Amino acid sequence: MTALGKHRTLFVTPTSNAFRLATPSLGLVRALQRAGHTVAFVKPVGDPATPVGEEDLSVHFARSLCNLTVPDPISLSLAEEMIRSDNISSLLEDIVALVEKVRGDAEIVVVEGILPFEDHNLIGDLDLAMGRSLAAEVIAVVSGQSGDLATIVDTVRDAAMHVKTAVRPLAGIMVPRLPDGVAAKDIAAALEKADLKVPVISASPVAKGHNARRLCDVVKDLGCSIRYKGGLDTARVEDVVVAARQPEHLVQLFKPGTLVVTPGDRSDVIMATALAQSSGMPIAGLMLTCGVPLSPKLDSFLGPRFSDLSILETKDQTFDVATKLAAMDRRVRVGDDRRMEELMDNTADHIDLAVLHLNDARDMSVHMTPPMFRHRLIQDASRAKASIVLPEGDEPRTLRAAIICTEKKIAHCILLAKPEDVEAVAERHGILLPSDLEIIDPASIRDKYIEPMVEMRKKKGLTSLQAEAQLEDTVVLGTMMLAAGDVQGLVSGAVHTTASTVRPALQLIKTAPGNSIVSSVFFMLMPDQVLVYGDCAINPDPDAEQLAEIAMQAADSAKAFGILPKVAMISYSTGTSGVGADVDKVREATAIVKAKCPDLIVDGPIQYDAATVESVNRQKAPGSPLDGHANVFIFPDLNTGNTTYKAVQRSADVVSIGPMLQGLRKPVNDLSRGALVDDIVYTIALTAIQSAAQAEAE
Repeated sequence: MTALGKHRTLFVTPTSNAFRLATPSLGLVRALQRAGHTVAFVKPVGDPATPVGEEDLSVHFARSLCNLTVPDPISLSLAEEMIRSDNISSLLEDIVALVEKVRGDAEIVVVEGILPFEDHNLIGDLDLAMGRSLAAEVIAVVSGQSGDLATIVDTVRDAAMHVKTAVRPLAGIMVPRLPDGVAAKDIAAALEKADLKVPVISASPVAKGHNARRLCDVVKDLGCSIRYKGGLDTARVEDVVVAARQPEHLVQLFKPGTLVVTPGDRSDVIMATALAQSSGMPIAGLMLTCGVPLSPKLDSFLGPRFSDLSILETKDQTFDVATKLAAMDRRVRVGDDRRMEELMDNTADHIDLAVLHLNDARDMSVHMTPPMFRHRLIQDASRAKASIVLPEGDEPRTLRAAIICTEKKIAHCILLAKPEDVEAVAERHGILLPSDLEIIDPASIRDKYIEPMVEMRKKKGLTSLQAEAQLEDTVVLGTMMLAAGDVQGLVSGAVHTTASTVRPALQLIKTAPGNSIVSSVFFMLMPDQVLVYGDCAINPDPDAEQLAEIAMQAADSAKAFGILPKVAMISYSTGTSGVGADVDKVREATAIVKAKCPDLIVDGPIQYDAATVESVNRQKAPGSPLDGHANVFIFPDLNTGNTTYKAVQRSADVVSIGPMLQGLRKPVNDLSRGALVDDIVYTIALTAIQSAAQAEAE
């Protein structure tokens, strides 16, 4: 499976809906590009504020101003529908897929979160879930508009608490819209005083003119008609003057970027505005209200003399126009490249990339999160193009899983069953069979494998009649197909016992070179990361040598699926604190693993809490290479392993994928008889990837 490698994912998340995230997230992109980093950008889910049919603001400017290839976001309505239908795991997989699609060779991916909105409560926790699923470094955007350091500190404290359950702690904050007199050092000092170890990545003031709306946006929002276009395409509104007084009092209020609002019959105000424009004052425009048009005589006088002045007309009353202008959305719009360029540059100018330690030589490999794991599982299985035989071909869950795998091209599934039986099951359950799903009648191929099976088992005295009888069992027949190289893997167990699946594999497939036993692992899809548990299905009471072999097999399996193994040899005792045969076995097994695999991170005997919790690890196992971050757990016996995996699975509502068998020459995998359709799909994918890894090794 594709390794995670060394890359950075920076997740920019809001702390309020006071402003969009386009400026801070793309300002960060701009700063990274300036510093010479290769950067990718993605916004996984569209904002509630994006008008229907309009391009997402951040995506638009990432494409037009940062010259990045950016996919369209998942629509907010679709995201909400997936959450509403309890399909958030698929949504998170789709989000991971979007991020991986744009990552390519980029050193850093900047991911923009979603603004919270009162009318969209379902997405309230999606930001945190995205950050966790991507194992990202979370950057919180905190408004500095108030200039109140105490308020900023409280907001940062809340944000730090909000993400503290994520794989990574809060990586830093960005504070836009700071008033004059407040600087990054002031915020950093206030955070330090409050004992908040959160770096200040940027603290940027609002530069003059950055909030100026385009006059053309005003026209669009208010539905004005245009009497004279003038400089409409370039004019910006920095201030609004409602002309209710005589011109001698108004002229003091005229400034660059002023929009003058007055009834259409106030010729004195109209003339004063026109004169101000002609004298060099860059008036943004003149808006005539109350449905009163420009008088014909004034119109004929102004037309040829003041062509640079934009004159607009509206039927609304002056008070209503002033109210609408005050309430108008001041945020940057799609197409306003100049303003967005200024905002991005202003943010980038105030970013301190040093606090992110981007040039450190440290290992930035991330935890494998469940959505990452599921996404990469399907992607890598599809690349393997393996043929997987399913001996329980007429079992409904297996049939549904085979159809999904066929449609998604996860693997070429072969159902061992009478075609008429499969068709009957499909009709009974309302399943539509795809034309390219292969179904093989066991009776049509059984004779082909009698002699090869006799040859393989001749030392055991197997006769042709005995082989023919055993091949009546579709699991045995499927195993012979695998042994003969006609398929690359086998998945069974939806209705058969583990013994029924494993025994033929041990007899006909046998162990891979360098392996003396077959063991199993489960992939436990915890909320924040994927853990590997072994052995929880095969070996009742392994001795020290066997336990060491299970640990090495499990570490290899973790690597094959993109997980950097940190192996904990689990016991009821940590280090030298306990004595007894059970602890001694684990201690001896750990020593064997260290001797045979000196580069493997492993420790034991160690208790589960000491292996997984930093504070407990420091107390119980100081100096342990696991540092409380174990991700591969080797249990001392089947009783402990099976009990633990089922307790975690059921109590914490955790998805477990497996058991995946290890140590065989070719991949055979067992299913739980309570397996869901998705469980079978993922097990087929696991098997396909195993087959590719074994083929590559050979």
